[in-house]
Formats: sequence, structure tokens, C-alpha cells
Amino acid sequence: MNSATLSTTDPAESPLASAFRQALPIILGYVPVGFAYGVLAQKSGLSALNTLLMSALVYAGSAQLIAVGLFAAAANPLAIVATTFVVNLRHLLMSAALAPYLGRWNKTRLALFAAQMTDETFALHANRFARNETGPAETFGINVIAQSAWVGSTALGLAASTLITDVRPIGLDYALPAMFIGLLLGQLKSRQHLVVAVTAGALSTALMLAGLGQSHVLAATVIAATIGLGVHAWTSRRSS
Repeated sequence: MNSATLSTTDPAESPLASAFRQALPIILGYVPVGFAYGVLAQKSGLSALNTLLMSALVYAGSAQLIAVGLFAAAANPLAIVATTFVVNLRHLLMSAALAPYLGRWNKTRLALFAAQMTDETFALHANRFARNETGPAETFGINVIAQSAWVGSTALGLAASTLITDVRPIGLDYALPAMFIGLLLGQLKSRQHLVVAVTAGALSTALMLAGLGQSHVLAATVIAATIGLGVHAWTSRRSS
């Protein structure tokens, strides 16, 4: 099967239409979570302007939700910055994984791309870039559409915050894990990928129950990826 068969891009489809089609699963996950963030931010005392600016400039769901919780608890600003910094350390791994595909991009384009990279767009771009689909129009189209959905859903949450007292009974917190599961399924190309995914999930759960805190995801990712790399190197040596 050649690379043209594996490609998800229709030659007759415009870059914008293709970007929207590929970003649709992300949009479906972002809308309920961004909505919940808008509601919680308003109830924590954050102004509407600052709530929207966080979605536009910070653009990190987990970091924003954590920051809102700390803000509501009147935490020290330095503690909020330090906590969100640790939570977002995973971006070091994501950027390292995508960097080999973007070697020909200039610094301005790289900076704009990095500013809009999230866990979800990373998963989508990792698959696209592996198929040599690195066109800037489609790539930035996906990013802009995804962030617009996040900011828009935040605005909806702000507008509805006076009508909703608690977002937990609505079940909005399940939308993001469901979206990640959908994105993960598209990346499982072999048994090794499946083993790494299951190992990372099990380790993350175990480390969280052990009280490791927000860093359990980063630790589990590094450990599982290392195991996967070791298994791949071992099987490659045996087959050669």
C-alpha cells in the first residue's frame, strides 16, 4: 500500500475544508470542556475579559482549569505560574517529536505553530507529518479552527454561567478523555504502539493513585516511551 493510499487528504478538497474535516473531532471535544472552563472561571471571580484572554493566549485546557481553581483559592500568583509550568512540561516532548518534520520552517512560522500546539493538535499533526502532510495552509488552518472552537466555547460558558450552578452533573468532564481515546485509536499502527499506549495508561493511573500529582502523566509517558523504544530496538536487532 503506497503513501497516496494512506493519505487522508482529498486532492479536490481545499486546504480549509480539509483542515475543518480533520479538526472536527477536536472541536467536538473542545466545545464542552471550553464551556465548562468558561462557567468555572466566571464563578471563581475571574473577569470575562481575563477568562477569554486566557483561552486566547494561554490556550491550555488543563493549565487553565488548574489556574482557575488556584485563583478561586486565592493562591499566590507565583504558585499558579509554577504549577501550570510543571503541568505543561509535556510540551517539551511534543515539540521534540515534531521538530524533525519542520526543519525547513522559519522561526516566525515555528513560533506561531508552537503557540497553538495542544495535546489534541499534536496528536493530529503527528499523524499528518508522518505522511509528509506538512503544508502550512492546512496545518495552520487546523490550529486556527481548533483554537477558535476553544475560545468560542469559553464565550458560551461565560454567557451561560448564570444559568448553571455545577457542571459535573452534565458530564462535560468526560468529553476530553473521549476525544483523546478517539485520537489515540488513529495512531495505533502496530502491536508495539498498543503495548506502549496500554502501559502509559496503566502507569499514569498507578502513579496518580500513588499521589504523584499532575506529573504522573509526564512520568508515565517518558517511561512507556522508553520501554517502547527498547522493544523496537530489540526486535529490530533480532530481525536483522
